[in-house]
Amino acid sequence: MSDSGNNKEKIFREQLLTVEDLQLFKMELLVEMRSMLKGAGIQPFKQWLKSEEVRKMLDLSNGKLQTLRINGTLPYTKIGGVIYYDQDDIQEMLVSRKIRQK
Repeated sequence: MSDSGNNKEKIFREQLLTVEDLQLFKMELLVEMRSMLKGAGIQPFKQWLKSEEVRKMLDLSNGKLQTLRINGTLPYTKIGGVIYYDQDDIQEMLVSRKIRQK
């Protein structure tokens, strides 16, 4: 008799995903989709985000976002007192700080 329904593979610690892994994957997937759609002449996402949108997307406090601006980690544009962030700069910041453990 076969145990085909009970074939459970052992999961190792290094195979588990963290919330950070999933958030990074989400950002990478969105960038890939955007680049594919750009090639087709479609712009589905807002290119420029306001501070509140960036804070929600990256789950940051006002102070942490300000620190990223001040130390030059995240470029921004200020127009009439409103601060805008380019989605490409956000993605570049995340990818450049990716940590790969072996």
